[in-house]
Amino acid sequence: MTDDSTWFRRFQPADSAAHRLVCFPHAGGAASFFVPVARALAPGIDVYAVQYPGRHDRRDEPCIDDIAALADRLHAAMAAWDPRPLALFGHSMGAVVAYEVARRLRRDNPDLPLHLFASGRRAPHLQRPERVHRRDDAGIVAELRDLGGTDAALLGDPEILQLVLPALRSDYRAVETYRWEPGGPPPCPVTALTGDHDPHTTVEEAREWARHSKEPFSIRIFPGGHFFLLEHAPAVLTVIRERLSTMPRRDGSATFPSGGRCATG
Repeated sequence: MTDDSTWFRRFQPADSAAHRLVCFPHAGGAASFFVPVARALAPGIDVYAVQYPGRHDRRDEPCIDDIAALADRLHAAMAAWDPRPLALFGHSMGAVVAYEVARRLRRDNPDLPLHLFASGRRAPHLQRPERVHRRDDAGIVAELRDLGGTDAALLGDPEILQLVLPALRSDYRAVETYRWEPGGPPPCPVTALTGDHDPHTTVEEAREWARHSKEPFSIRIFPGGHFFLLEHAPAVLTVIRERLSTMPRRDGSATFPSGGRCATG
Protein backbone atom coordinates (compact mmCIF):
# COMPACT_ATOMS: atom_id res chain seq x y z
CA MET A 1 0.00 0.00 0.00
CA THR A 2 1.24 3.50 -0.83
CA ASP A 3 1.58 6.02 2.00
CA ASP A 4 -1.01 8.70 1.34
CA SER A 5 1.15 11.38 3.01
CA THR A 6 3.49 11.11 0.03
CA TRP A 7 0.74 11.98 -2.41
CA PHE A 8 -1.52 14.46 -0.64
CA ARG A 9 -1.11 17.84 1.03
CA ARG A 10 -3.65 19.23 3.49
CA PHE A 11 -3.16 22.96 3.79
CA GLN A 12 -6.22 23.47 6.01
CA PRO A 13 -7.08 20.13 7.68
CA ALA A 14 -10.77 19.70 8.53
CA ASP A 15 -11.09 16.28 10.13
CA SER A 16 -14.69 16.78 11.19
CA ALA A 17 -15.89 17.91 7.74
CA ALA A 18 -18.76 15.98 6.20
CA HIS A 19 -17.05 15.77 2.80
CA ARG A 20 -13.57 15.29 1.40
CA LEU A 21 -12.43 17.01 -1.82
CA VAL A 22 -9.31 15.80 -3.65
CA CYS A 23 -7.78 18.27 -6.12
CA PHE A 24 -5.63 17.18 -9.07
CA PRO A 25 -3.33 19.79 -10.66
CA HIS A 26 -2.83 20.63 -14.33
CA ALA A 27 0.29 19.67 -16.30
CA GLY A 28 3.32 21.09 -14.52
CA GLY A 29 1.16 22.06 -11.56
CA ALA A 30 1.69 21.25 -7.90
CA ALA A 31 -0.43 20.81 -4.80
CA SER A 32 0.23 24.41 -3.77
CA PHE A 33 -2.02 25.59 -6.63
CA PHE A 34 -4.96 24.62 -4.40
CA VAL A 35 -3.92 26.42 -1.21
CA PRO A 36 -6.62 29.10 -1.76
CA VAL A 37 -9.22 26.38 -2.32
CA ALA A 38 -8.37 24.65 0.95
CA ARG A 39 -8.53 27.90 2.89
CA ALA A 40 -11.81 28.96 1.31
CA LEU A 41 -13.65 25.65 1.81
CA ALA A 42 -12.52 24.78 5.35
CA PRO A 43 -13.92 23.81 7.77
CA GLY A 44 -16.96 22.49 5.90
CA ILE A 45 -14.94 20.56 3.30
CA ASP A 46 -11.65 18.74 3.94
CA VAL A 47 -9.41 19.52 0.95
CA TYR A 48 -6.59 17.20 -0.13
CA ALA A 49 -4.29 18.43 -2.92
CA VAL A 50 -2.35 15.90 -4.99
CA GLN A 51 1.42 16.27 -5.21
CA TYR A 52 2.68 14.48 -8.32
CA PRO A 53 6.25 13.12 -8.28
CA GLY A 54 9.02 15.22 -9.81
CA ARG A 55 8.17 18.63 -8.37
CA HIS A 56 8.52 20.70 -5.21
CA ASP A 57 9.16 18.44 -2.21
CA ARG A 58 9.05 15.38 -4.53
CA ARG A 59 11.45 16.79 -7.12
CA ASP A 60 13.99 14.01 -6.55
CA GLU A 61 11.46 11.32 -7.49
CA PRO A 62 11.04 10.26 -11.11
CA CYS A 63 8.07 11.73 -12.92
CA ILE A 64 5.25 9.44 -14.08
CA ASP A 65 4.45 10.00 -17.75
CA ASP A 66 1.51 7.60 -18.02
CA ILE A 67 -2.02 8.52 -16.85
CA ALA A 68 -3.03 4.95 -16.02
CA ALA A 69 0.09 4.37 -13.93
CA LEU A 70 -0.45 7.67 -12.12
CA ALA A 71 -4.10 6.79 -11.41
CA ASP A 72 -3.08 3.36 -10.12
CA ARG A 73 -0.61 4.89 -7.67
CA LEU A 74 -3.10 7.48 -6.43
CA HIS A 75 -5.84 4.91 -6.07
CA ALA A 76 -3.54 2.73 -3.98
CA ALA A 77 -2.76 5.70 -1.74
CA MET A 78 -6.49 6.21 -1.12
CA ALA A 79 -7.31 2.56 -0.46
CA ALA A 80 -7.36 2.82 3.34
CA TRP A 81 -9.44 6.02 3.55
CA ASP A 82 -12.68 6.00 5.49
CA PRO A 83 -15.86 5.97 3.38
CA ARG A 84 -16.57 9.68 3.80
CA PRO A 85 -18.43 11.21 0.80
CA LEU A 86 -15.74 12.08 -1.72
CA ALA A 87 -15.40 14.54 -4.58
CA LEU A 88 -12.56 14.79 -7.08
CA PHE A 89 -11.67 18.09 -8.76
CA GLY A 90 -9.22 17.98 -11.65
CA HIS A 91 -8.12 20.80 -13.92
CA SER A 92 -6.79 20.10 -17.44
CA MET A 93 -4.54 17.01 -17.16
CA GLY A 94 -5.83 16.70 -13.61
CA ALA A 95 -9.36 16.12 -14.90
CA VAL A 96 -8.21 13.03 -16.79
CA VAL A 97 -6.27 11.69 -13.80
CA ALA A 98 -9.26 12.34 -11.51
CA TYR A 99 -11.59 10.54 -13.92
CA GLU A 100 -9.35 7.47 -14.03
CA VAL A 101 -9.08 7.47 -10.24
CA ALA A 102 -12.88 7.71 -10.04
CA ARG A 103 -13.20 4.63 -12.26
CA ARG A 104 -10.92 2.67 -9.94
CA LEU A 105 -12.72 3.85 -6.81
CA ARG A 106 -16.09 2.90 -8.25
CA ARG A 107 -14.79 -0.53 -9.27
CA ASP A 108 -13.70 -1.27 -5.69
CA ASN A 109 -16.52 0.48 -3.82
CA PRO A 110 -19.74 0.77 -5.85
CA ASP A 111 -21.61 2.41 -2.96
CA LEU A 112 -19.12 5.19 -2.17
CA PRO A 113 -20.76 8.63 -2.53
CA LEU A 114 -18.61 10.14 -5.28
CA HIS A 115 -18.63 13.20 -7.54
CA LEU A 116 -16.23 14.37 -10.25
CA PHE A 117 -15.52 17.98 -11.22
CA ALA A 118 -13.85 17.97 -14.65
CA SER A 119 -12.38 21.41 -15.31
CA GLY A 120 -10.68 22.73 -18.44
CA ARG A 121 -10.59 19.43 -20.31
CA ARG A 122 -12.54 17.80 -23.09
CA ALA A 123 -14.27 14.48 -22.43
CA PRO A 124 -11.83 11.56 -22.24
CA HIS A 125 -13.00 9.77 -25.39
CA LEU A 126 -12.21 12.80 -27.57
CA GLN A 127 -8.74 12.96 -29.11
CA ARG A 128 -6.74 15.77 -30.68
CA PRO A 129 -3.30 15.55 -32.33
CA GLU A 130 -1.17 17.23 -29.66
CA ARG A 131 2.62 17.05 -29.50
CA VAL A 132 3.71 19.70 -27.01
CA HIS A 133 5.82 17.10 -25.20
CA ARG A 134 7.93 16.70 -28.36
CA ARG A 135 8.80 20.39 -28.58
CA ASP A 136 12.09 21.83 -27.42
CA ASP A 137 12.18 23.77 -24.16
CA ALA A 138 11.39 27.06 -25.85
CA GLY A 139 8.35 25.47 -27.48
CA ILE A 140 6.98 24.27 -24.14
CA VAL A 141 7.51 27.70 -22.61
CA ALA A 142 5.68 29.25 -25.56
CA GLU A 143 2.73 26.95 -24.88
CA LEU A 144 2.61 28.09 -21.26
CA ARG A 145 2.65 31.73 -22.31
CA ASP A 146 -0.23 31.13 -24.71
CA LEU A 147 -2.36 29.40 -22.06
CA GLY A 148 -1.77 31.93 -19.30
CA GLY A 149 -1.99 30.88 -15.67
CA THR A 150 1.81 31.01 -15.17
CA ASP A 151 3.62 34.06 -13.86
CA ALA A 152 5.53 35.61 -16.76
CA ALA A 153 8.47 36.34 -14.44
CA LEU A 154 8.84 32.63 -13.71
CA LEU A 155 8.84 31.79 -17.41
CA GLY A 156 11.74 34.20 -17.87
CA ASP A 157 13.88 32.74 -15.07
CA PRO A 158 16.33 30.14 -16.47
CA GLU A 159 16.98 28.54 -13.07
CA ILE A 160 13.30 28.01 -12.34
CA LEU A 161 12.67 26.67 -15.84
CA GLN A 162 15.47 24.15 -15.39
CA LEU A 163 13.64 22.85 -12.33
CA VAL A 164 10.13 22.71 -13.79
CA LEU A 165 10.63 21.71 -17.44
CA PRO A 166 11.24 17.97 -16.79
CA ALA A 167 7.93 17.67 -14.91
CA LEU A 168 6.15 19.73 -17.56
CA ARG A 169 7.42 17.58 -20.40
CA SER A 170 6.50 14.41 -18.52
CA ASP A 171 3.00 15.65 -17.76
CA TYR A 172 2.39 16.72 -21.35
CA ARG A 173 3.58 13.31 -22.52
CA ALA A 174 1.18 11.62 -20.10
CA VAL A 175 -1.90 13.54 -21.14
CA GLU A 176 -1.11 13.73 -24.86
CA THR A 177 -0.54 9.97 -25.14
CA TYR A 178 -3.58 9.10 -23.00
CA ARG A 179 -6.18 6.98 -24.76
CA TRP A 180 -9.53 6.28 -23.19
CA GLU A 181 -10.29 2.59 -22.71
CA PRO A 182 -14.01 1.73 -22.71
CA GLY A 183 -15.33 -0.51 -20.01
CA GLY A 184 -17.70 -0.29 -17.12
CA PRO A 185 -20.48 2.21 -16.41
CA PRO A 186 -19.86 5.89 -15.69
CA PRO A 187 -18.25 6.04 -12.26
CA CYS A 188 -20.28 8.90 -10.77
CA PRO A 189 -22.09 12.18 -11.53
CA VAL A 190 -19.88 14.70 -13.31
CA THR A 191 -19.87 18.48 -13.24
CA ALA A 192 -17.91 19.89 -16.19
CA LEU A 193 -16.44 23.39 -15.95
CA THR A 194 -14.97 25.21 -18.93
CA GLY A 195 -13.98 28.60 -20.28
CA ASP A 196 -15.83 29.73 -23.37
CA HIS A 197 -12.54 30.61 -25.14
CA ASP A 198 -10.33 27.72 -24.06
CA PRO A 199 -8.04 26.82 -27.00
CA HIS A 200 -7.81 23.21 -25.78
CA THR A 201 -11.48 22.54 -24.99
CA THR A 202 -14.56 23.76 -26.84
CA VAL A 203 -17.87 24.02 -25.03
CA GLU A 204 -19.15 21.13 -27.17
CA GLU A 205 -16.18 18.97 -26.14
CA ALA A 206 -16.83 19.76 -22.49
CA ARG A 207 -20.50 18.81 -22.86
CA GLU A 208 -19.36 15.36 -24.00
CA TRP A 209 -18.48 14.57 -20.36
CA ALA A 210 -22.18 13.67 -20.15
CA ARG A 211 -21.26 10.34 -21.76
CA HIS A 212 -19.10 9.54 -18.73
CA SER A 213 -21.49 10.76 -16.06
CA LYS A 214 -24.19 9.20 -13.97
CA GLU A 215 -27.21 11.45 -13.54
CA PRO A 216 -27.26 14.26 -12.84
CA PHE A 217 -24.70 15.69 -15.26
CA SER A 218 -24.20 19.45 -15.36
CA ILE A 219 -21.91 21.91 -17.08
CA ARG A 220 -20.86 25.39 -16.00
CA ILE A 221 -19.47 27.72 -18.66
CA PHE A 222 -17.36 30.72 -17.65
CA PRO A 223 -16.02 33.64 -19.67
CA GLY A 224 -12.32 33.10 -20.27
CA GLY A 225 -9.64 30.76 -21.52
CA HIS A 226 -7.87 27.71 -20.18
CA PHE A 227 -7.31 29.14 -16.71
CA PHE A 228 -10.77 30.66 -16.33
CA LEU A 229 -10.85 29.30 -12.76
CA LEU A 230 -8.28 31.89 -11.66
CA GLU A 231 -10.49 34.75 -12.85
CA HIS A 232 -13.67 33.21 -11.48
CA ALA A 233 -12.47 31.53 -8.29
CA PRO A 234 -15.45 32.59 -6.11
CA ALA A 235 -17.94 31.26 -8.66
CA VAL A 236 -16.03 27.98 -9.05
CA LEU A 237 -15.99 27.55 -5.26
CA THR A 238 -19.74 28.17 -5.21
CA VAL A 239 -20.26 25.37 -7.74
CA ILE A 240 -18.21 23.00 -5.57
CA ARG A 241 -20.11 23.90 -2.40
CA GLU A 242 -23.49 23.53 -4.05
CA ARG A 243 -22.73 20.19 -5.64
CA LEU A 244 -21.28 18.74 -2.44
CA SER A 245 -24.24 19.98 -0.42
CA THR A 246 -26.47 17.56 -2.36
CA MET A 247 -24.28 14.55 -1.51
CA PRO A 248 -24.89 12.37 1.56
CA ARG A 249 -23.18 13.45 4.74
CA ARG A 250 -21.02 11.30 6.99
CA ASP A 251 -24.09 10.23 8.94
CA GLY A 252 -25.89 9.14 5.77
CA SER A 253 -28.23 12.13 5.62
CA ALA A 254 -28.23 14.67 2.82
CA THR A 255 -28.20 18.44 2.78
CA PHE A 256 -29.36 20.74 0.02
CA PRO A 257 -28.41 24.21 -1.12
CA SER A 258 -30.13 27.03 0.73
CA GLY A 259 -29.76 29.38 -2.23
CA GLY A 260 -30.84 29.22 -5.84
CA ARG A 261 -29.78 26.55 -8.27
CA CYS A 262 -26.38 26.99 -9.90
CA ALA A 263 -26.67 28.19 -13.49
CA THR A 264 -25.64 25.74 -16.19
CA GLY A 265 -24.78 26.24 -19.79
